Order: sequence, then structure tokens, then C-alpha cells
Amino acid sequence: MNRTEYLEKRQSLYAEAEQLIEAGNIDEANAKMQAITDLDTQFENESKAAANLRAMSQIPAPLKGVGEGEKFGTDKNTEEEDIYNSIEYRRAFMNLMVNGTSLPEKFRNEAGPTKTTDVAAVISPVVVKRIVDKMQVLGNVLPLVTHTAFPAGISIPTSSVKAVATWVAEGGTSEKQKLGLDHIDIKGYKLKCAVSMTLETSVMTLDVFETYFVNSVSKAMVWAQEEAFFNGTGSGRPKGVLKETVVDSQNVDIAASEEPTYQTLTEAEGLLPAAYETNAVWNMTKRTFMKFMGMVDNDGQPVARVNYGLGGAPDRYLLGRRVVINEHMTSLGATLSGDTVVAFLFDWTDYMFNTNYAMRVKQYEDDDTEDQIAKAVMIADGKAIDLHSLVTVTKKNA
Repeated sequence: MNRTEYLEKRQSLYAEAEQLIEAGNIDEANAKMQAITDLDTQFENESKAAANLRAMSQIPAPLKGVGEGEKFGTDKNTEEEDIYNSIEYRRAFMNLMVNGTSLPEKFRNEAGPTKTTDVAAVISPVVVKRIVDKMQVLGNVLPLVTHTAFPAGISIPTSSVKAVATWVAEGGTSEKQKLGLDHIDIKGYKLKCAVSMTLETSVMTLDVFETYFVNSVSKAMVWAQEEAFFNGTGSGRPKGVLKETVVDSQNVDIAASEEPTYQTLTEAEGLLPAAYETNAVWNMTKRTFMKFMGMVDNDGQPVARVNYGLGGAPDRYLLGRRVVINEHMTSLGATLSGDTVVAFLFDWTDYMFNTNYAMRVKQYEDDDTEDQIAKAVMIADGKAIDLHSLVTVTKKNA
């Protein structure tokens, strides 16, 4: 099981446990929580086994003076693979970012061309992993999308027709079905974020610097990525869900002079195909969600609910369905310039985000402040691969 599958299974079990606790089924909820613990243990054991297997694939070099070997532990291939994870390189990278000190020659040859004011450098894989882990924690939508790592410039086939099974009599045959294929073109868009390193940071230790760098880059990257997931045009950046054309009859309108009602939610829920029932979530701003907080159904029961999960963070629900809050949409009550989607249902596993998380930086100095600016660069693309789970709620402007 890879990391994406593990996170998806864990998220699903967590949601089921929350719903069981809400319903008062404590024993079943405890069983789900035990399943989460078992899943964590399984993933950890599989990861350790895979790491041990990879380690065993490396044949140790003979000791110097025995056969044709060199000094034990100095395999050149291994050394080259780990060069950017070494403490020496990470310290050199810190000095480059904080003080503008050029990388040593052996690192410059690998990292690319270097100049005094424009230095290309590779971010250590150790630091990249921390950035990625931090982004998964900070993001609301990023952990939900499907992550891929295809090379840029290729076309990925996706099925446009689902096969159908049919009952047949004994000895009979079913009609052969041709599976239609669409293609998604993977492009390589550059995502950049600039991080300022002031002169006051020159006394940082390596650990403090890397923590500061990780926090700064991850926050900027998550904001830019998730904003593109919603509003990206597909030109120069990923294409957002709100820029897609919704499937026919999967939109609910709210008249310009009206407010959303209980029927608005039930109608949208009714338009969501049953095949996408499990993973679809509501998406809206916090301000829009609060519009629904005081709403009640026909029996006087509130349709919105806020729980505090196992980690203490608020979990929001509408009619029992999870709500993912974001700051990239227009809120109900805001001034509109045209018909605007103010909420939508969508299964984010149907959105593909493609990147290998290989990050480099460009470094330069701000002449006005004398700060060292590190511009982190990542190549990525994203697009919805299935829109049948998309149900929009549109506020009419007139």
C-alpha cells in the first residue's frame, strides 16, 4: 500500500468513526479507531520492510586492500545519491540563503549555474520531505486530491465510459463493450514563492533555519496550490474546479433576491449521483457556512453541525456531509459581479495534482532591505479527471 492509499483509507475510517460517535454507537466507533491503529501499524511495518529491502539491494564494497574494493562505506554511487542530504550541503545551503555565500564547487557542479545574484540550488530531499509533510497538515484540500508524479509533457488516458455487467441466461453471452478513452495532457507549470531571510537570521542554527524555511515555503505553496484547485484557468497554472463546465442538471440556482433555504441543500444532495456519495464533500467559505448554521429542517432540527474531532479541530457538517472550508470562493452576502458559485459538492479524489515535489531555489538580494530572498520553484499541474461528482450552488446576480 502506497502513501496515497494509506491516507485515503485512514481518512475514510476517521470519517466513519466520527459519524458513529455522533450516532452514539460507541462500540462500533471504538472498533473503527482500532482499525485506524491497525492501519497505521500495517503502513509503518510495510514502509520499514520496503526500506530494509532497498538497503539489502546495495552490495557492500570490499574493504580497501581486499580484491579491487575501496574503503568500506565509500561507494561512489551511494555518495552521489545522498550528497544533498549531507549535513555539509545543508549547511552550505543555509549559508547561501542567509548570507548569500556561494555554494562550494562540488555542489555547484550538481546544482546548476551560479552567479553572485542568481544562484540555482537544489533543496535537500530531507527538507523537501518536511515541506511536503507540512503542506499535507496545513492544507484543507491538498490531502484530499489524487497525487501523481507523471513526467510533464505526456498525455494520460482516462476512461470516459464505465463498463456495465449484465445478467445472461445459461449459455448466453453479453454484448461486448468498447471502453472509451479521454486524454489529459500533463503540463509543467512553475509554482514560485519568495522567502525573505533578514540579516537578523544570520545567527540561526541549522535546525532553526530549516524549520523557518519549511514553514515559510509550505504555507505559501499550499495557498497557491489550493487557490489553483478552485480558480486556476489552466493557462500557466492548474485548472480549477470552478472553471470547469458542470454536468447538465447538476446545478442549483439561488435567486438574486432570495436567501438559501433547506430545500437548496436537499436539492443539491439529490443531484449528487449515488456512485459518488461516499467521498463527496461540501466546499464553501466559513462565512457561507455560517449562513447555514441557523437553518433548520422541516422538523425544526439544525441542518448544520460543528463537532470537535479526535485532534480537537472543528469538523463541520451539512445534513451529515462533511464541509471543507476554504478562502478561495465568493461568500454568500458578498457583492457579486455576475452569477457566482457560492458552494459546491465534489469528490476531490477526482482531481489529479501532478508533481514530483523536486524543488530548487533562486537566491538574490533585495537592495532596499539588504534581505536575502530565496525563491522556491516547483513544477506542477492539476485538473479534474471526473466531473460527475460536481454539484454547484449558484447565486444569481439578477
